Amino acid sequence: MPSRMMKTKTARKVRQARKGKTRKRREQNKGTTPKFPIHLEN
Repeated sequence: MPSRMMKTKTARKVRQARKGKTRKRREQNKGTTPKFPIHLEN
């Protein structure tokens, strides 16, 4: 049986991974290119 500390760590890890899931999925599908132009000297 895992210790209470490990349970907490695991639960915290899962919660952190679940946070912003929709945003992460959207960025993965659409890409994360910034809206502003990168090369201004062209």
